[in-house]
Amino acid sequence: MKKAVSLILIMVISLTLLGGCSKKADQFSEPKNGETVAEIVIKDYGSIFVKFFDDVAPKAVENFTKHAKDGYYNGLSFHRVINDFMIQGGDPTGTGAGGESIWGDNFEDEFSDKLQPYRGALCMANSGPNTNGSQFFIVQTKQTYGMDMLSKVEQQNGIKFNEEAVAKYSEVGGTPWLYNKHTVFGQVYDGLDILDTVAAVEVDSNDKPVKDVIIDKINVFKYKK
Repeated sequence: MKKAVSLILIMVISLTLLGGCSKKADQFSEPKNGETVAEIVIKDYGSIFVKFFDDVAPKAVENFTKHAKDGYYNGLSFHRVINDFMIQGGDPTGTGAGGESIWGDNFEDEFSDKLQPYRGALCMANSGPNTNGSQFFIVQTKQTYGMDMLSKVEQQNGIKFNEEAVAKYSEVGGTPWLYNKHTVFGQVYDGLDILDTVAAVEVDSNDKPVKDVIIDKINVFKYKK
């Protein structure tokens, strides 16, 4: 009887531990029914669909979705586009120096080893630590990284990548040097082809598209498969 009770306790503890592991953010899983997602509609190009990680970066998610619902981003441009790197928007001035959060003031960074700036990551743009406003960018590069390169990034930036990050950077690519420098709060789950098309537009010497790339609107809705 005692052995049976002990076995049950071990099973319960094991299931509890596994349950805790399952809560880890998965950047590349399909959104679940009922989860909040968004469609970034880009005029003349198409739509990029993103999911959010409000359990890890609640303020960034609230800021972005509230701005989107209020129409703040409607008609703004992707003012900075660098092919094989990222596309950046969300600035009402179109200069890279404007924009504000829904609270008026800048808000703090929300870093976590659960999220990385992989290809397709939706991140807050900033001008330094804790200077988040309205601007955001989406990582577009397909550049992958092996352990040798990641080790150099770790040494240069004083950081450490976990095993999952090492595996993913070698598989999907991204911008590991931006880890813990820009808050990751979302991930593209559909529309990477649109992202690549926008990233390939002609730009001037300041990385501003020669022909404006306009955000028509951003629709926030509940995902339904």
